[in-house]
Amino acid sequence: MLNAKTFGNGPTLVILHGLFGMLDNWQTLARLWAETHQVVLLDLRNHGRSFHADEMNYGVMAEDVAVTLEDMGIDECVLLGHSMGGKVAMQTAITYPDLVQKLIVVDIVPRRYHPGHNTVFAALNALDPATLTDRKDAAEEMSVHLADPGVQLFLLKNLTRNPAGGYRWRMNLPAISAAYDQLIGPVGQLGDLYDGPALFIRGEKSGYVQDEDLELIQILFPKATLKTVADAGHWVHAEQPEALMEVVNRFL
Repeated sequence: MLNAKTFGNGPTLVILHGLFGMLDNWQTLARLWAETHQVVLLDLRNHGRSFHADEMNYGVMAEDVAVTLEDMGIDECVLLGHSMGGKVAMQTAITYPDLVQKLIVVDIVPRRYHPGHNTVFAALNALDPATLTDRKDAAEEMSVHLADPGVQLFLLKNLTRNPAGGYRWRMNLPAISAAYDQLIGPVGQLGDLYDGPALFIRGEKSGYVQDEDLELIQILFPKATLKTVADAGHWVHAEQPEALMEVVNRFL
């Protein structure tokens, strides 16, 4: 069962984070949606406080979501996922359509992507968490490979203190590295589809979702619509949270 945090009451909205993320990334928006919904945030396998496992692909990750929600007594929900979490959400909708009342996918589509995290893996692998004394030292070491302070901060949220001293990664970095080719791979196979309402949201400044991707989206998700959030990159929820909320609330 995945680690979960729940807010509010009402119809259920489940939110799945992206690669190297955790459920904490969505807490601010979750508290706002909790005014009208029961919002469930999940840590996906090998991330946050969820279990570690060598196997990591969209089939088993969708099963994790379905089993966790079943254990929580949730038999239908609106499912929202960002980036890798968006692919997990898509696979969940395809495999367990009765569970997903509506699907929301943020800044990702079901196709294969080119590898784009080489510098991130280099920065993460350059650190020996057990020898760190504070996060400032970690940021300095990471900056050799990764200059963006915002990305450094996002990644360093994965560090947690060891009781005996130093730090450790919460995430299962070796398993994520080994599974990376599958994580950038496609979702769904020929003949698969989810016939429920689906909303795909992209950041205007992000290159993850192109106009020509809409054709593929609508093969797997024939009722899908595509909305663009102005002045946002890939992390739409962090860069334009109010605009994202407005688009999602209309769909809800």
